[in-house]
Amino acid sequence: MRTLSNAVEQGKVHHAYLFVGSRGTGKTSMAKILASCLNCEQGPTITPCGVCDSCRSIATATSLDVVEMDAASNNSVDDIRDLRESVAYAPVSGRQKVYILDEAHMLSTAAWNAFLKTLEEPPPNTVFVLATTEAQKVLPTVVDRCHRFDFARPSADQIISVLQRAATEEKIELPDAAAALIARHATGSFRDALGTLEQLTTYGGSTVAVQDVLAVLGIADGELLFAAVDAVAAGDVRAALITVARLSESGRDPGRFFSDLEGHARELLVVGAIGEVPASLRLTEERDRRLGEQAARVGRAEVVRLLDLLAAGMEAMKAGSEPRTQLELALIKAAAPDVDPSREALLTRIERLEAQVTGGGGAPAAPVTPAAPVTPAAPVTPAAPVTPAAPADGEPLDFERFAAIWPSVIETIRADNAMLAALFEAARPLGVSGDEVNLGFAQSASFLKRKAEDRPNRDAVIAAIAALTGHRLTVTFTLVDDPSTEATGSGGVSVGPLSADDWFERFITEFDGEEISLNNEEEVTP
Repeated sequence: MRTLSNAVEQGKVHHAYLFVGSRGTGKTSMAKILASCLNCEQGPTITPCGVCDSCRSIATATSLDVVEMDAASNNSVDDIRDLRESVAYAPVSGRQKVYILDEAHMLSTAAWNAFLKTLEEPPPNTVFVLATTEAQKVLPTVVDRCHRFDFARPSADQIISVLQRAATEEKIELPDAAAALIARHATGSFRDALGTLEQLTTYGGSTVAVQDVLAVLGIADGELLFAAVDAVAAGDVRAALITVARLSESGRDPGRFFSDLEGHARELLVVGAIGEVPASLRLTEERDRRLGEQAARVGRAEVVRLLDLLAAGMEAMKAGSEPRTQLELALIKAAAPDVDPSREALLTRIERLEAQVTGGGGAPAAPVTPAAPVTPAAPVTPAAPVTPAAPADGEPLDFERFAAIWPSVIETIRADNAMLAALFEAARPLGVSGDEVNLGFAQSASFLKRKAEDRPNRDAVIAAIAALTGHRLTVTFTLVDDPSTEATGSGGVSVGPLSADDWFERFITEFDGEEISLNNEEEVTP
């Protein structure tokens, strides 16, 4: 806090400060340090001695000149009136009276209004420090009268450093892996990390082991997390259920396993995206190696879907569902997309088929949200494409010839990509006009049409046509009621807007209607 240090050294300490940050980031501790800097017998100084009467009384919360007030339980107008009365008195033994207001956002609007005048014109030698986790709930008129400092969440390395320093001072044996585990579980809170360390010394004495940390915090064993994701990636429902059974036998809470597995999946997503284990996620060399290997092995789409299923399971638990049942359901759906009717599950099945056809190489294709569920065709064993004689240069390609070679186009595509060939098997030639070919998909297969329109897929069919005909044509796609009956030959397919008469005829046909002629004299009764 360079600004605060300079303010103390230069005698320019403001009368009101607003400390903002998440829980356990040191807001209240910094307020007490500021009070010690102002009231130390050797001060004002940025290095309070810690041994004088003033410093010791502040550290033990017995100083009459440092008043700490919890706004969560003292948030009424009467409480603020009491504070205003005490503000009028001069410091007892120190130079400054320091009022520390924890959870300041919990004050009522009426209490803030009662406090505002004192905050605007405080008595001399008085400093207010307002600490809050939710600055947006503090009145803007109050924020304007304070110097604001934002406390960032500490990194895992910073928390580990504090833990190791505390362990050294207290003569506690704390392995690096155990310290890293505590730091990650603290989620950016120094207080939580030190509290956990104190709890561990009560549990196991002056030597802290990784297993002790797992037991005290109820964290799932890393082996179970890796096993659960491996089962999902392999599509092994039995292995997934065995993982849940092992978790239950260990006595750990299935509900807690949800959050642990969510964190593990998030780490896989991060590692897979950046290609390495970042410093913030490192624990031990062996565990980091396994995390990197699993991230490379499991597709990102599968990890994202697992995260979605875990989130849904946690929501169901909040509504009262049994945790183990929800955990089993989430892992079964993740491992066996065929039992899940959602579109996301369908995409996962398609990606797995693509990976099987290509031998598992390459990253999974990016998921596409379908307009309607479509059951993909099963991969077909590639057959040797039939290669017709290529037309002479300059000879136009008519519809009849193109329709005849269309099966060969599909087989040519199948030789490189069976899934893409299965997609184009749903299309039928509708027409050829000049250098443009029009292919039709049924109205119910709009998802397949959009997939075909993707640039790589469109280029693949153009290349296959060129290889068989010698013509590099433009390919367009159209949704039609029945592709097998709407071919229009070399003139192409008519896709223009319907006329009024066309709409009328279609309406009569679709709704089994009857045309009624009216003249000016007739009256119609509805």
